[in-house]
Amino acid sequence: MKHWTKRLALGAALATLTAIPSYSAETIKAVVIDGYPARALWVKEFTEFFIPEVDRRLAANGNYVMEWQESYGGSIVKPKGVLEGVKLGLGDIGIVTTIFHSSKLPSQAISAVTPFVAADARAVAKAVDEIAKEYPAMQAEFEKQNQVYLATGVVLDTYQVFSKAPINSLSDLEGGKVAGAGMNLRYLEGIEGAAGVRGGLTDFYNMLQTGLVDHAMLWPEAAKTFKIAEVAPYMLKADLGAVNSKTITVNKDYWDGLPDEVKSVLQEVAVDYRDHVAGIAMDRAAASRDAYVEAGGTVVDMSLEDRAAWATSMPDIASEWAAGLDESGMQGSEMLNAYLGKLKDAGFTGVRDWSGSMTN
Repeated sequence: MKHWTKRLALGAALATLTAIPSYSAETIKAVVIDGYPARALWVKEFTEFFIPEVDRRLAANGNYVMEWQESYGGSIVKPKGVLEGVKLGLGDIGIVTTIFHSSKLPSQAISAVTPFVAADARAVAKAVDEIAKEYPAMQAEFEKQNQVYLATGVVLDTYQVFSKAPINSLSDLEGGKVAGAGMNLRYLEGIEGAAGVRGGLTDFYNMLQTGLVDHAMLWPEAAKTFKIAEVAPYMLKADLGAVNSKTITVNKDYWDGLPDEVKSVLQEVAVDYRDHVAGIAMDRAAASRDAYVEAGGTVVDMSLEDRAAWATSMPDIASEWAAGLDESGMQGSEMLNAYLGKLKDAGFTGVRDWSGSMTN
């Protein structure tokens, strides 16, 4: 699905009316790209929240007005192509789905390697974004891709398991093929006979419909948006956890040419967008589960014993991740402990303590 709009800030017109006669606001063009369609939550809110908020704040001073071109749904890049697209200047601003780029953006997996800790998008988004700003190594990954990091986005309240056949326990995943998007495929390594199949959110419907997979790990809002109940009418409420999967970035060459006032506004609004989208994800979580049921879906709560058994069965992916970063001088262990500490301070203690020991 292609989506393209061009808009001028309405506030700029008002600003110029009150300016001195010889003054006119400078127009700055910005091409925004994402491979996902306009109906995807984070894309929709970029259009309806991020852009108007930038326009409003710039209009307050009247010095600059943005001319936006939004290109989504594959019109410029596919979902996995945003990082490269922004790097090459195909877009000035991009919504990068970081889970597709574990080798280029390894530190972005920090929440993905700590499942069963926090099923709260707001807490995870804030914690990851603070880590990114406290540890320069995380932002340096984007600098290597000719990009400037603005903010992390968490668009899912928590991963759940959706299935074609009735699913009631961890044992029902044994021997099954499970769709996932990245690091979450490693969650399956301790389940006997389970096989992960990599795919993107836009692929999951067809993967389930054609029998390529038996199950898929995604979240209720996405299940509602992409009509997953039609092909996977059973949901195991495992509460695997919220995961940061989106980052707002800006092409470095484009960024270097922006006025300081525009840079500041983009940085400020990116943080507000972070909290705004995470809040919507949480607000919609229950409603999305209800919509899934109304569409024919059945929801079963995973037992506490099964959640603990699943967490225990996983390899120590957090320590492996941290050690890998440590070896490249990126303070992975420090990042991990700081992140878990932030979540603990926010009231979240997981089924498994990924700093090294199991909790009861």
